[in-house]
Amino acid sequence: MSKACPMCEMEDVLEHADHYECSTCGHEWPKEEVEESGERIVKDAYGNVLADGDIVAMIKDLKLKGSSQVLKIGTKSSAIRLVDGDHEIACKMDGIAIGLKACFVKKVS
Repeated sequence: MSKACPMCEMEDVLEHADHYECSTCGHEWPKEEVEESGERIVKDAYGNVLADGDIVAMIKDLKLKGSSQVLKIGTKSSAIRLVDGDHEIACKMDGIAIGLKACFVKKVS
């Protein structure tokens, strides 16, 4: 199945009679909802649309791959930049340039 979750963009999707369900993040969406526009929409863990320049905060502790550092819950980023690829967000947190998946952050108003 080549259908990807619109929330976390993982491809572990379960198909039900009237909707799809992501087995990775648990997001559910109706079968008739298909975003085929050429423009990519990136949403945070709570469904808020993200844009370049937004500030985001971590919603859970994440260990940084290849190091012993942990990004703690509530850690805020500098202004984000949306990028193509597996990790949709490029930003700096605690002085470290990193790439993040949108499903692990929330938009700070």
